[in-house]
This record gives sequence, structure tokens and C-alpha cells, in this order.
Amino acid sequence: MARRRRPAWRGVLARVAWLVLLALLPWWLGLPLLLALAAVVTLLQHRLAVEHVALIRRALRWGLPGVLFALQRALGGDAFAWGAALLGALAGYTLLAGLEAWLDRALRRAPAAAPFAEWPELAMAPIGPPAEIIELQPPTWQVAADGLVDPLGGRVAYRDGAYLFEIGERIDGVGAQAAFSPGGRWFAARMHHDRGVLLWDRQHERQHRLRGWQLGGWYREQPWLLRRDDDMPLALSAVLGEDDVEET
Repeated sequence: MARRRRPAWRGVLARVAWLVLLALLPWWLGLPLLLALAAVVTLLQHRLAVEHVALIRRALRWGLPGVLFALQRALGGDAFAWGAALLGALAGYTLLAGLEAWLDRALRRAPAAAPFAEWPELAMAPIGPPAEIIELQPPTWQVAADGLVDPLGGRVAYRDGAYLFEIGERIDGVGAQAAFSPGGRWFAARMHHDRGVLLWDRQHERQHRLRGWQLGGWYREQPWLLRRDDDMPLALSAVLGEDDVEET
């Protein structure tokens, strides 16, 4: 049965609800809550999953305006209260920018122009499994106009904007550029107008439509993705926590 991940508007709605909640709470409750989240992401960054770190960072960015609104309301809502809230916004977002720069310190040390085959995983945390060097195998994109050879056997036809596999699988709504993983477990196709990529896990019969993402390469028969060419690639398990991912 097809299962669709939550659309992007639900993610925005959740963030707005978080902002409103902190605006309605007394500031002396909301501020310690934000400080606790900042302490968790600072001290336990290497223990947290990538999607959990991203969630906490969004909570801090969206929660700070709510706390500042609660502060100015507690001070009476006059010009002095708004001035104090604006000063708090300046100090708060300055500290938040410093925190995010510290969390992203590993990305700045990574070689910006290194090719995928030489990109090392920044996994030097003292807690957890030992670090390993990850070398991505770039995808081999093929034009599907004349059909493709399936690594698992047979051919794949491309007609009327759809890929037709000899096993009976049909994939619609993607462009004419496709690639297989080295062992053939994954099938990837670029969306129209290069708006994202579709990934089909042939072993588990699951499709992922990742809008705004591109395939960076393969590692151990698994896809790694990135938003832009100069971004650090992420494993699919980390990308699936985003709002713009559709799974069927």
C-alpha cells in the first residue's frame, strides 16, 4: 500500500505552532526550554542522528521569536518592552549563529573542491563506531530514449514519460536520464526540469521522490544525496527525515 510522507506545508504548520506555543507560555518557561535544547545539541551532537540535530536547530530558530514576544508581553507591551524584545532578538540570533557555526565546524574543514571519490566522512566523534573513509562511486547516467540494459536481467523501455521494466514495474513522472546502482539494487531517474531525483529500492519495492535533491553517488550499494554540488553528501536514511520527500 502506498504511503506518502507528510507534505512540506505540514512541516511549516508544525513550526508555526511551536512559535505560537512559546509566545503564549510565560517567557520564564519558554527561555529555559530553548536553553535546554541548545545544551542538548551542543553536548550530545555526536550521539544524535542527523535529522534530530536538524529538528532541534529548527526549533531554536523558530522558538526564539515566540519567547521574545512572550517577554515583551510580560513587560507591558509598550515601547520599552518592544525595545527589550528587539535587543533580545539581536543577542539571541547572534548566539544562535555562533552555535550553528560551531555545529558546522566539521563542514568548514572539509576540502571544498575534492571530488566525490576522495570525499571523507567527517565521523571523528569520540563516541560511537570508528570513523571510516567513504568513497562515493559517481552515478553513471544514461539517456533512456533507446532503452536501458537492466543489470538484473532484461531491458527497460522508456515510452510516454514512463520506464517499463520487463518484470512488470512501471515508473511514471520522471525524465529520460536514469542510472542503476553498481549491483543493480537501486534504480535512479532524474525528475523533469532537474527538480529532484526518484529512487527505487528494488529489494524492498519502495520508491522515494526526493524533490530538490540530486544523486551524489553510491556507497556499499546505497545512494548518497546532496542539495547542491558543493554540499556534503548525506545518506538516504538522513534525507528521509526532510519535508520534501515522498515515499511509495
